[in-house]
Amino acid sequence: MTQVKHFKMRNIDVCLSSEGTEVILATSSDEKHPPENIIDGNPETFWTTTGMFPQEFIICFHKHVRIERLLIQSYFVRTLRIEKSTSKEPVDFEQWIERDLVHTEGQLQNEEIIARDGHATYLRFIIVSAFDHFASVHSVSAEGIAVSNLS
Repeated sequence: MTQVKHFKMRNIDVCLSSEGTEVILATSSDEKHPPENIIDGNPETFWTTTGMFPQEFIICFHKHVRIERLLIQSYFVRTLRIEKSTSKEPVDFEQWIERDLVHTEGQLQNEEIIARDGHATYLRFIIVSAFDHFASVHSVSAEGIAVSNLS
């Protein structure tokens, strides 16, 4: 009789570029503050919006993930909508989470979201409105596990 060992999957930050994650679209780009800064693991770097709202970026995991907790570090974001897709391509997004963030004068907004039904291959973050003409996203962390590869 063979014995089956069950291993508890350890949650990791599936949003890091070192995990193979990419920002595949951003509606604005400043060469000093590119969208890749959102997932580089460095809170000192950031992506900044330019122009009007809404602004958005799409994160591709290149695999199916299950997200249990999100942490978004930003500045001047008023309303944030997050949509998710489980498709192989960045299509068929469904609204997942919408939050009104609190303005924090002189410090980063740290928005923690406990995720329900967090299965995704792509996440679309839409900054619906901001407290100023510009907003910045310093990091997005997604605590979870890789469920399977895209086949």
